[in-house]
Amino acid sequence: MSRSTLPLLDSSLYPQVWQQQIFTSPKALLLSMLSATLSRKVTIDASAFTKQLLADDVYQEWINTTVFGRYLHRNFTAFYQQTEDSFNTDMPALFRQELVRHAQYLPLGQVLFFAGDMSKSVRQTKMLTTTVNPATTIINTQKMSQNLSKKLTVNNSKLIINQITITGKQVLGFAIRHNKRTSERLRNEVLILDFQDLRLVNEQAIEDIKKSNIDDSILLRSYEMR
Repeated sequence: MSRSTLPLLDSSLYPQVWQQQIFTSPKALLLSMLSATLSRKVTIDASAFTKQLLADDVYQEWINTTVFGRYLHRNFTAFYQQTEDSFNTDMPALFRQELVRHAQYLPLGQVLFFAGDMSKSVRQTKMLTTTVNPATTIINTQKMSQNLSKKLTVNNSKLIINQITITGKQVLGFAIRHNKRTSERLRNEVLILDFQDLRLVNEQAIEDIKKSNIDDSILLRSYEMR
């Protein structure tokens, strides 16, 4: 079946104004937000960026091209995370096939984010949940830090923020529609369902880590997806 390509969201969103500064790219905005968080100058709020997204015509086109929302995404993820399904072993594949049928190609140059280490299974399943909201990524990283500090007596793990740039024309996915009445509206997620290649192109250590309430080292990993 023929598929259309979603319009480039970043070209509509940026330049972006935050803390009386102008940022021309998602990475520049992310780094500024992260620096402010580490120095405790600003408490990151995902809702401000979400408002910008919801007011953007291109993002409205993104979320209105699919009928799939967070509830369906949650169930889909649960199917793929199960190790055994005695009821219907074909259900995860059938579920994914239906999602793929409604997906579109993501635009070249689009930047997506997610928090945490890259699972080895991502390259096998060709599936990944990301966000277009850099503030959401930072908040998710902070939550991971808090969870790790509770579990580990010696906290020497590395917290990771990932940036993915779409560089191929065959990356398939769609934006997840969230309930505006719940905190899920701040997720601004994009589900990637298929891609050809995922390559790590850069790894950058975030400085001033000792001044923050995040005790771990933080790495910004940049990927290209095609």
